[in-house]
Amino acid sequence: MIDIVNLVRENVKTLIPYSCARNEFTGSDGTFLDANENPFGSLNRYPDPYQRKLKEVISRIKNVPENSIFLGNGSDEIIDLCFRIFCKPGSDSALTFSPTYGMYEVSAAINDVRLVKVPLDHDFHIDTGSTMEALKDPSLKLVIICSPNNPTGNSMRAEDIEMIISAFRGIVLIDEAYCDFSEKESFKGMIEKWPNLIVMQTFSKAMGMAAARIGMAFMNPVLVGYFNKIKPPYNISTINQVAAVKCLSRFELVKTRIRLILKERERLAQALEKITIIEKVFPSDSNFLLVRTGNADKIYSELIGRNIIVRNRNRIIPGCIRITVGTRKENDILLSALRKMSI
Repeated sequence: MIDIVNLVRENVKTLIPYSCARNEFTGSDGTFLDANENPFGSLNRYPDPYQRKLKEVISRIKNVPENSIFLGNGSDEIIDLCFRIFCKPGSDSALTFSPTYGMYEVSAAINDVRLVKVPLDHDFHIDTGSTMEALKDPSLKLVIICSPNNPTGNSMRAEDIEMIISAFRGIVLIDEAYCDFSEKESFKGMIEKWPNLIVMQTFSKAMGMAAARIGMAFMNPVLVGYFNKIKPPYNISTINQVAAVKCLSRFELVKTRIRLILKERERLAQALEKITIIEKVFPSDSNFLLVRTGNADKIYSELIGRNIIVRNRNRIIPGCIRITVGTRKENDILLSALRKMSI
């Protein structure tokens, strides 16, 4: 069994966190003269620093204990905190699988952590041989797996992920931002089995709350304590906490919208496959499609000229663009434009 406390940087272990006013009193009724707040207005009070009400609702829906939930200002904050808690600047390293979400590399650079990139195979799956070799590096403290992966759209094989978690003696972070669009089972149910596992999900994709910036991380309660220790005290506003609770109270609507997106994903994929300039539509477990074309830069520029915005991924996956599944009307506008193009 891994002693997860030993995975935490020594200065984080001994850090005395900032104690905000709302740490010392958790009630909702009282005469509040402690935090130098303006006594007037409806948004004059600081938010709950631990988002207790929101975590209570998330716990019921996600079937994860409240004390195993950490909420960040978007998943990007959680990614950054993983580097801060587990990786010593200038000496430790982290591992990702390329191509993948760009903020892993940005966070590594900000925190002066060397990033090891293991290329995915030709089907965009984990190359287990290269990965197991890379895991032997004693400086390696963090492995990040994006599944379903951005920008390729596919889920990683569960057996490959399990092999990594079992073999690695550091932290494994699985980014499941797009899991609601996949039939594959989430790894959040495995956090009790593997104390070195952290599973991220988000309010930005399936729940349609990208503007609110709320990321979820499910992990061992001991690790949650360290995340709470070093996060900014009020990292999620009251407005966004209330909005998230309201969203979860209408979860049937969220599921209905997921079904609509999945239906449109299938229709869009089938239509794209019939367009001459599209060479391949890759399988997707996400709310987007990766497609290969003969000239991604030209197609991207022409779409921009028509005020149709897609993501040009030619720099990291030659010939490819990434298309988010929109409404039926938005998808039809895109299809119509592509049918009129030649390369």
